[in-house]
Amino acid sequence: MAGMRGSKEDDRTLSDSDLIRRCSKGESRAQELLYRRYFSFAMSICIRYTRDQYEAMEIVNDSYMKVLSGIKEFDVSGSFRSWYGKILVNSAIDNYRRNSKYVSHLQISDLEVAEMEEPLINAELSANEILSLFNSLPDNYRLTFNLYEIEGYSHEEIGRMLDISTSTSRSNLSRAKKMLRDLYRKKFNSERSSNGGV
Repeated sequence: MAGMRGSKEDDRTLSDSDLIRRCSKGESRAQELLYRRYFSFAMSICIRYTRDQYEAMEIVNDSYMKVLSGIKEFDVSGSFRSWYGKILVNSAIDNYRRNSKYVSHLQISDLEVAEMEEPLINAELSANEILSLFNSLPDNYRLTFNLYEIEGYSHEEIGRMLDISTSTSRSNLSRAKKMLRDLYRKKFNSERSSNGGV
C-alpha cells in the first residue's frame, strides 16, 4: 500500500487506468480517489435528471457501486468517462422508472407544440437560474430533453429506454422546448418589470 499511502499527489499523478487496475483489486484508497476524481462529472449528469441534490447524490452513489461491481470487466483501452457516463444515465432512468408511478405528471393540454424562434438568452442568467427553469419541467419532458439534446440519443433509443413510442418522445421534446421558452420569457419579463423596465 506504500504507493497509495496518504499523499495528495496520488490523485493528480495516478492515471485512470492505474486507479481502475487498483480498484479492480479492491484497494479502498484507489476507489475513493476514483470517486473523488469523477464526482463533479457524475453530479453534473445526475442533477439534470433529478429534482434536488439529495436525489442526485443517491444516483451518483448507486452508479458508483455499479462501477465498482463491474470494473473488472471494464476495457482500459476505452474511455472510463464515457463508460461511467452511460452508467450514470441508465441509473438516472432506472430511478425515474421506480418513482414515476408516484409522481404526478403535469398535464399540458393548451401547449402549442409547433416550433418557434428561440428566445435571446440573457447573458446574466446564472447556472442556478437555468437549472431552476429546467427543473420546472415535468419529469418525462426533462428526461427526454436530457437524453436527446444533451446525451445525443435518438428518439427511437429514448423510446426503448423510457418504454414510450418514438412519436411520444418527439412530442415530449417539443413540449419541453416550448415550456422552457415560456418559463424563460415569464422569468425574464417579470425581472424586467420588477426592475422598472428597460
